[in-house]
Amino acid sequence: MSYIGDIINGSKTLLTGMSITGNYFFKNLFTRKDVITQLYPDNMNELKMFDRFKGEVIMFHDENNQHKCDACTNCEIICPNGSIEIVWERVADPETGKNKKVLLNHIYHLEMCTMCGLCIEVCPADAIGWGQDFHHVTRDRADLTKVLNKPGSSIMPGVKEKK
Repeated sequence: MSYIGDIINGSKTLLTGMSITGNYFFKNLFTRKDVITQLYPDNMNELKMFDRFKGEVIMFHDENNQHKCDACTNCEIICPNGSIEIVWERVADPETGKNKKVLLNHIYHLEMCTMCGLCIEVCPADAIGWGQDFHHVTRDRADLTKVLNKPGSSIMPGVKEKK
């Protein structure tokens, strides 16, 4: 008896789902209201992504080409699959004479990133965040490796550097 009951219950839920889909389809067939499907790539110029969209990790720079990354390597350590590499060196500070970390390259491998967001959450200076770029079509995987700090950029004054 439960076998036939399961078939009847399954058929009922199938018809319920199909009626919801059919109602949405026929209601919006001619009016095109409330349609969220985008006609990509035909509308690439006017396409706007939602604010919560996770496109890629970016590093914020101000108008003076300065960033907040102090090469603490927290993002590199917490990344579960190694999609972030921090290249840094110790340089003597001319004012104090003590050695301090200086960021050379903040390398991001988009092809390995799982978009988990751990790197962004762990960053103490809020130097990195989510970008809205979504068009990453390429024939070469090496094009998906990006250096996040811009050439010639420096750390913003007032950001606490790690020793």
